Amino acid sequence: MHVPKVLEIKEVFEESETVKTFIFDWDMNSEYMIPQPGQFMMLWNFEDEKPMSISSIDPVNGQLGISIKKVGEFTSNVHKLGKGDKLGLRGPYGNGFNLKGSKILAVGGGIGMAPIASLVDYALIRGVKVDVVSASLTLDELLFVNRMKKAGVSVFTCTDDGTCGFQGFATDRVEAILMDHDYDMIVTCGPELMMNGILEMAKKHEIPAQFSIERWMKCAMGICGQCCVDDTGWRVCVEGPVFWSHEVNLIKEFGEYRRDSSGTRNYYK
Repeated sequence: MHVPKVLEIKEVFEESETVKTFIFDWDMNSEYMIPQPGQFMMLWNFEDEKPMSISSIDPVNGQLGISIKKVGEFTSNVHKLGKGDKLGLRGPYGNGFNLKGSKILAVGGGIGMAPIASLVDYALIRGVKVDVVSASLTLDELLFVNRMKKAGVSVFTCTDDGTCGFQGFATDRVEAILMDHDYDMIVTCGPELMMNGILEMAKKHEIPAQFSIERWMKCAMGICGQCCVDDTGWRVCVEGPVFWSHEVNLIKEFGEYRRDSSGTRNYYK
């Protein structure tokens, strides 16, 4: 599990100008090897290694998908690869989503839609109804909308510039939805300020919620301490990346700041 498996890229799908999904064959014969929605993989390009969200899980055909946004040198180099090229994968790591109830609201902002997409597939197979809010800066960056609709999911789109669906922040869209719909739980992944707003709404409406948190990671095994959060000391790679509302309330830095690779605090506001 902790040694990268060098795998051939089976397919590459261009989701947007900045996001591609890479499909790999994956051995799912062992229970601990079967990824769960919300877990992540460590991706190795033979020079460096980064955590990446799992956006699709297909146990029947033994395949998983990793959706990657081009944001820097590492991801830009991965984006240059195509079918037949090879990458290393190790994992899966962390705690995934834990479904509660029969109807949930899933909120994804930007590349945060990756774990939301795999959760939706998982929920539908188990007869759980899901409504999805897919948010981005603009229409061209909305992710997995057609995939969700084909699966029979109600999708509420939201863009900052109003090029698709609701114009404004995802938090405003969610607040309006909660006025007219009842849910057993909320799950969300995306920009932390967005999730912080959803945390407040979940409290207001007394809805259990789960949050997929991103932090700088190195080992992914809870050894290096790079992804520990203040003040609990929880390791996002082990105790997370998915946390319940009552747990997030104990994370001092949530919605306020995060640490970079050197440990320096970078404040959101």
